[in-house]
Amino acid sequence: MRDSKTFHGDRKLPMNSFLADAEKKLISSTVGLFPRWIEGYHLTLMTLLWSGGLIAFGRLAHDSRYWLWLSSLMIFLQWFTDSYDGALGRLRDTGIPKWGYYMDHLLDHVFLCSVFIGWSFLTDDRSARLLYVLALICTAFMGSSYLAFAATNEFKITYLGFGPTEMRIFFILLNTALFFFGPRFLERSLPYLVPLSLIVLGIIVFRTQKYIWQIDRKEKGEG
Repeated sequence: MRDSKTFHGDRKLPMNSFLADAEKKLISSTVGLFPRWIEGYHLTLMTLLWSGGLIAFGRLAHDSRYWLWLSSLMIFLQWFTDSYDGALGRLRDTGIPKWGYYMDHLLDHVFLCSVFIGWSFLTDDRSARLLYVLALICTAFMGSSYLAFAATNEFKITYLGFGPTEMRIFFILLNTALFFFGPRFLERSLPYLVPLSLIVLGIIVFRTQKYIWQIDRKEKGEG
């Protein structure tokens, strides 16, 4: 467990996901290419733009599924700005860690909700309700990560080989499937995605609480 007196929100635990190593190499080799007038906090705030685009393009996709390609572009651009904001601040020593932690993850929540709001325009009322249930489950993953950080001062965002990048790729793949197969694909998938997500959340919460329990027991033993 890390020193609880020092803020570590800007220093995540090593990413343990399928694409983590490749992503880290890409970011470290290209972060120096940004022009001087762009700072990390500019990139953080751009999530507001991408989130608004997701909702707008989701609404437009109700009439023409071709708008889903721009929805996927919003997801890619959010990955881009979200991946480089902290790296740029660290490179130039212009980062504002506590503000960055708060705003970055607040806007991640806004972005995630925007993904599901955009999809809700494509489905019937029953499926829209299931979408919102799935959105709540997905935000619970984020909430678990933040609460675990408060308890351990260890910020972990990858679980079971998956992290934010893999999740964005899943969203883009789902958009692609929606384009080719239509809203019925999503409506038929939701009754399976919801319980599957609940099971995965349960596994992560069980493992996390067990780790925190062990920390508490160890500290009591040392005391």
